[in-house]
Amino acid sequence: MKLYSFFNSSASYRVRIALELKKIKYDLQGVNIRLGEQNAPGYRELNPIALVPALDGVPEGPVGQSLAIIDYLDQKYPEPRLIPQQLKQRVQVLEIAYAIACDIHPVNNMRILKYLNNELQVSAEQKQDWYAHWIAEGLQAVEQLLANAGADKFCVGNTATMADCCLIPQWANAARMNCDLSAYPLCRKVYEHCSSLPEFKAAAPENQPDYLKP
Repeated sequence: MKLYSFFNSSASYRVRIALELKKIKYDLQGVNIRLGEQNAPGYRELNPIALVPALDGVPEGPVGQSLAIIDYLDQKYPEPRLIPQQLKQRVQVLEIAYAIACDIHPVNNMRILKYLNNELQVSAEQKQDWYAHWIAEGLQAVEQLLANAGADKFCVGNTATMADCCLIPQWANAARMNCDLSAYPLCRKVYEHCSSLPEFKAAAPENQPDYLKP
C-alpha cells in the first residue's frame, strides 16, 4: 500500500492519521505540490483530480480524495472504526468532518491562495484576511457541532473518529497561519488531547520523510 502525500497538506494529514490509528503499514511517496508535481502526467494518470492524497497498491484502487480513502479503509479494515455504525454518532462525525473538509478547507487550500496571489494579485494582508475569515466562519460552526455532540477529548464519543482526523490538521494549519483561535475552546481541547497521542504524532507534518523546513 502506497500513500501519495505532501507533508503539509491537511487532506494528506487526515489520511495519515487514519492509517496510524488503524495500524496499517504503508509506504509514503512525497508529492511536492509547491513545485506542481501533482500535475505531472504520471501522477494525473494515477489520480485524475491531480491533488493529494492518493492511495495506491490496493485491489480496488487507486483511490483519491481523503474522505473517500478513510471510508475505504473503514470498510476494508473496520477496527478501530472511524465512521461509527451507530446512526446518531455516525451523523455527528460526518457532519463535523464535512464541515471541515467541504466548507473550510476548499476555500483556504494552497491552490486557492496561489490564485489569490498570482491571478487576483491581492496583498499579503488581504490574503491573510481571506484565510482568517473562512477559518472563523467554519470553526464557529464546528465549535457548536462539538457542543451538540458533547465533545470532550474527542469530537464524538470516547475514541478518535474521522471527525478528529479532519479537525486536527485544520486546526494546525489555522495556528500556522496565525489565526485567532481563542473563541473555540472545545476545538482546542480536542486538538491538544489528540495531538498528544502517538498515532497523531506519527502523522504530523514535521515527522514525515518529505518534510521541508519553513
